[in-house]
Amino acid sequence: MYTATPVQQRGLSFGGFIVAAFLLVIVSISLLKVIPAYIQNAQIKTVFNEIVHDPGMDKASPREIRNSFDRRASIDDITAIKSEDIEIASDGGRLDLSANYSVKVPLFGNVSLILEFNPSSDK
Repeated sequence: MYTATPVQQRGLSFGGFIVAAFLLVIVSISLLKVIPAYIQNAQIKTVFNEIVHDPGMDKASPREIRNSFDRRASIDDITAIKSEDIEIASDGGRLDLSANYSVKVPLFGNVSLILEFNPSSDK
């Protein structure tokens, strides 16, 4: 006579599924709140590169460069920095733009995340 041994079941219990789903939702919500800050940082870097590669900006004054940034930032709806926050440098006749700023992203309750960005034009 053949006697079957009990087979141990494998898988995720309902309680484990609920915990995993809860963690997945928390991580997803956090990512959805953080992504706009990274998108705006990419837009700032793009505007910096557009200004640096603009032939009319080679001999421009810092005021003209800041005005150009303001015009482009208003088109792209950039609100993270102002033109006064831009550091303008000229390296051997080549224009270099950079900025340092941070963004506070509220996650939930009294928990926030602070992201620091340092966009600059490509060298």
